[in-house]
This record gives sequence, structure tokens and C-alpha cells, in this order.
Amino acid sequence: MSVHVPSDDVAAPRAQVGPNPQHLLTTLLGEYLDSSDADLPSAAVVAMLGEFGISESSARAALSRLTKRGLIAVRGPGRPPVYHLTPQAIAKHRSRMDHFLSFGARPPRWTGDWVTVSFSIPQSGHAPRHAVRKALGSLGFARLYDSVWIRPGSDSGPVTRALHDILDDVDGSRWSVMRARFDEETGPHGPAAAYDLAGLAAAYEAFIARYSDLRLAVRDGEVDATRALVARTSVMDSWRKFPDIDPDLPEHLLPAPWPRQAARDLMLEVHSALGSLAEARLIRVATPYWPEAASWITHFQASENSVSAPAGGDG
Repeated sequence: MSVHVPSDDVAAPRAQVGPNPQHLLTTLLGEYLDSSDADLPSAAVVAMLGEFGISESSARAALSRLTKRGLIAVRGPGRPPVYHLTPQAIAKHRSRMDHFLSFGARPPRWTGDWVTVSFSIPQSGHAPRHAVRKALGSLGFARLYDSVWIRPGSDSGPVTRALHDILDDVDGSRWSVMRARFDEETGPHGPAAAYDLAGLAAAYEAFIARYSDLRLAVRDGEVDATRALVARTSVMDSWRKFPDIDPDLPEHLLPAPWPRQAARDLMLEVHSALGSLAEARLIRVATPYWPEAASWITHFQASENSVSAPAGGDG
């Protein structure tokens, strides 16, 4: 199955298995800060990540790496350093939070169109072949056959530009971008064969199994603020991979029963119920190092129209 990694101007760290300080800090900043005016002391970041068992040295390394990636910037020459989210990062966080929280809310508008790419590169062209495959994966394409890649929809502009950039100077290379429809769309030779839907379903089911006990604890009022921050962040950190790896195929191409809706319902219930508690805990943890924390820390939630919005806080 093709994994879609967004091509953003602000480079987000790649998702990895296990505790990853960069990825965790990106989730925290995206969930709980929504202003580039907030001055964020490094000691407050260390304390925030300490809630998740991240050491001070790892927390400071994550800060340094996210600064290099452009997600955060240093404010002024003072020591110890004070950080802030860049306006560009704020806009990207808002867009991504909306994407995470609204994904799966409604079925895709389906016209039956698929963007199809076919290419031929000389045997000596290992590097450009790798570059093409990487670019296709980042644009949400999946490999149907050896050199035939597909993605649902009809917007061919981004992939056409990418192929021009990679292959225009590669001697002997040929490629075509087409809009196609399958005569037997639901058959064994149809487009769904390009995707590991069984693996994706298993990932959704594993998500449900992992957090079902947490949902019961939330319903029973057994999750306090200390646990809420870690639990809510863990749920979002686990959920945020799905909009990037799920091709969002039309329902008639999916095996039944399809577990995405059950996983989404669980995520939204926990995420919504624990928002205020998690925000309160983050303020309490950060305030000794950042007295203005309560003025800036907020949290995102899914609103009635399935679009995310900041809630709470004054920033």
C-alpha cells in the first residue's frame, strides 16, 4: 500500500514506531498552541515532554531538530532560549488538525476517475526510478503493476509537475499521465488490488483494541488530568497516521465490514472528552517555567461540522 507523506513547506518529522520526541512534540504543539505570539521557554518544553518519559537531553534535541525543520524558531538572542511557533507553522498546524479530525467524516465524492501514471526508465536510471517512486508515494499513488501507479480522483497537475522535474533531463525515459476508468472496478483486477486493505483494516482494528479500555475509563469518569494529557496525546499521535496511509477509497471498493468509522468514533469520543483536562494538566506542568502558559495553551476539538477548532485558553 502506498503511504502518503504530505509534501509541506514546513517539514514535519516522519512518523516512527515507539516514542519519538520530535513526533510527540509536533503533536503537542499542534494540539495545544495556536499563536505565533506565544514565547515558549525551553524549560517548559522539557517539562511537557517529561510527562511522557522523555529525558531532558532528548527534549532539547527535539527542539533543536524542529527548529532546523522550520516548525519553531528562536525568539531573540537571550539565554536560555525562548521559542515560538512560526506563522507558517501555525497555519500548517491548523490545516493538519482539521485534516486529522475531519478525516472519514463523510464519504469521498466519487466520479469513477483515477489518475494513472505509466513510466519507463532505462536500466541505468536507478536514482531517477527511486525518485519517481518516492514522489508518487508522497502524492498518494499506489503501484497497480510494475510501472503503473494509480490514485483516486482526477487532479493530475501535481504528479505531472513532479514527473517533469524528475525525468525531463533523464535520457531515454518516457512517461504518461492519464485519467482512467476501470471496466471491472470491483473485480479482482480492479484498482483495489493496488492497496493492502487487509493491512489497513488490521491497523484500524489494532487502534480500537488499544484504546477501548481507555474509552470505558473515560465514560466512567476514571481519567484524571494527569492521565488525560498522556492518553489524549497518545490517541491523536496514533490516529494521525491514518489520514496519510488510508487512500479514502469509495465504499463499494472496501471490504465489509470496514472498521474506520468505529475507530474514528472512538478517537473523537476520547479526544473530545479529555480536551479540557489535558489542557489543564499541560498548563499546570508548564506554568512553573512559563508563567503566561494559561494565556496561550488551548486545545483543538472537532466541531459540529466536523472541522477542528481551538477551544479554551485566551491565546
